[in-house]
Amino acid sequence: MSPLWYDKKRKFSNMLAKTIAWFITMVGMALPLWIIVTVITRGIGSFNLSLFTQITPPPDGPGGLMNAIVGSLEMVGLGTVLAIPIAIVAGIYLAEYGKNHRIASVIRFVNDILLSAPSIVIGLFVYVIFVVPMKHFSGWAGGISLAIIALPIMVRTTENMLQLVPDVLREGAYALGATRRQTILMICLPAARNGVVTGVLLAVARISGETAPLLFTALNNQFYSANLNQPLANLPVVIFQFAMSPYDNWQSLAWAGAALISVSVVVLNLIARGIFKRHA
Repeated sequence: MSPLWYDKKRKFSNMLAKTIAWFITMVGMALPLWIIVTVITRGIGSFNLSLFTQITPPPDGPGGLMNAIVGSLEMVGLGTVLAIPIAIVAGIYLAEYGKNHRIASVIRFVNDILLSAPSIVIGLFVYVIFVVPMKHFSGWAGGISLAIIALPIMVRTTENMLQLVPDVLREGAYALGATRRQTILMICLPAARNGVVTGVLLAVARISGETAPLLFTALNNQFYSANLNQPLANLPVVIFQFAMSPYDNWQSLAWAGAALISVSVVVLNLIARGIFKRHA
């Protein structure tokens, strides 16, 4: 075989590989874009003032999603507040103290399991340990289930961001007489701050649309309530129930709620990417 033939074969193989890679990339980008565009175009027509100022309506009646929006904000906020301190402490231990410890390996293994655990399993777990003893659904149970889902994402991100901090900064702090605790709190954490915030935002985006755990913990409430000791309305469950109904107004509100969550998740991801890009 001549060298010219091998050169043509190499160029053809390279072109074929590039074409396949571009095709797969376009398909991978087109599918989520299609989903987002479909949800937004179907739900944008129901975006009006009443959507944010009125509670969920009866069949064929006027109304909005105010109670569901408030309930979702409460439980997502509660889950985030519960998860952040635990995740930061765990991430610091794994990155700074437990690099070669057996306990740290066990924690990482458990964290990986939680990271891939189905959310419905977490919902059932919280139902058994919290809802059953209390004998009623509540916003507290919903917030706890969301915190468990958000926790492994924050732990993994915190650990990874701290590991990216150069050891030169730690050595410089030790050379100036700083203790290990002072070095972590005053040097390492500030250096990794943007990455940690990015992990928090990604976790919030993840839990914002979770439905399964809330079905077993917070359930729903057709009236307005901000009491975490009672069942709370929330967007994911309202979307699930309204989308399955035969009533046109409920279906329209379901699309509007889905569009609202989709836009919120996209915005949070864009903010997270912007922070991470600036950090990098």
